[in-house]
Amino acid sequence: MKFGLLYELQLPRPWGPDAEYNLVQNALEQVEIADRVGAVSAWAVEHHFLEEYAHCSAPEVFLAAASQRTKNIRLGHGIVALPPAMNPTFRVAERIGMLDLVSGGRVEFGTGETSSNAEIDAFHVRREEKHAMWREALEVVTRMMVEEPFGGYNGQYVKAPVRNVIPKPRQKPHPPLWVACSKLEMIRVAAKLGIGALTFGFVSPEEARQYTEEYYRIIETECEPVGYTVNANIAFTMFYLCDRNGDRAREIGRDGAGFFFHSFGHHYLFGEHEPGKTSIYDAYRANRVPAPTAQDGYGTPAELREYLAQWEGTGVDQILLLAQNGNVPHEAICSSHELFFKEVAPQFHEREERRMKEKAARLAPAIERALKRKKKVEPPKDRTVVRAFGKFGIFSAEGGSTSA
Repeated sequence: MKFGLLYELQLPRPWGPDAEYNLVQNALEQVEIADRVGAVSAWAVEHHFLEEYAHCSAPEVFLAAASQRTKNIRLGHGIVALPPAMNPTFRVAERIGMLDLVSGGRVEFGTGETSSNAEIDAFHVRREEKHAMWREALEVVTRMMVEEPFGGYNGQYVKAPVRNVIPKPRQKPHPPLWVACSKLEMIRVAAKLGIGALTFGFVSPEEARQYTEEYYRIIETECEPVGYTVNANIAFTMFYLCDRNGDRAREIGRDGAGFFFHSFGHHYLFGEHEPGKTSIYDAYRANRVPAPTAQDGYGTPAELREYLAQWEGTGVDQILLLAQNGNVPHEAICSSHELFFKEVAPQFHEREERRMKEKAARLAPAIERALKRKKKVEPPKDRTVVRAFGKFGIFSAEGGSTSA
């Protein structure tokens, strides 16, 4: 296994005047530290209007800033919401291309649907259609990053004319594709389409093994890639905090995780929210319930090495560590990253290099077969010409000048 980080940018109330500024600056510093000590990736969510739970509505800006403070760490969208009403498909392709150039080719392109009422209602996305929207936009956006020019598309949700979408990503044919998965059925969809599975559910090692085996079974037997390459990878999310004092790590970490679950439930399951007024943190404090403890990574380096050894044989490719929850102090997250990636992660990363070589050799024939199944897109038969407006300011199509 290898280890990356996941950021929701949680911000419990009450908020001071610099609360969001400090939140973002602290998270950037944490990613910078993680890059220096050897984390392989940092992922940022995309959520809108989910107060306290996630203040990360423009992940492409956060990741671009992180790219200028780091050298090696992969920068992941976890995820870009693909329903066109939320993110027009042309704009998604342009933003991913630019971020890949800005970062030197370090983008991981995670995608998804989004499911909270606060978000999909505001963007006028019909719940029963959002999966079909994601699926259609995913196919089109990969074409936009590869075709020169993009040959156009007239579908149910995406209607896009012939254009050359620029800039193109540095990674060819395009950055690795992923999709958010919370259930086994979506993991199967990911494998069928030849894209990585970002599993944001919190599961046990035994469950992870079952999911991983099913994912790779489909990769090897049924995959028909939606993109122009196969990204055969599966990642799972885990709460974590590493400290010399294991009891301190568990106390701080589990309180942060408790707020995570409560704020998630508020926005997705049981809450009634008055925008700009409801305090989720006050409700959490009044009804505090201990966070689940079966699948968390809190403790000393030795305790975490022992716990993570249960995961190593599951076939999981990457663990996304989630430390920035609730009121977990910035200093505790920074020291956790330093300690974990110096004393815990290296031995797992070293063994993962060998496993990845064996995995690549095993999957190579299956991936070759899968790419042959990919449906070819015929280029447009007719020549497309985009005519200029004719007059603008002091210039005109006839030559000479005209009054502004």
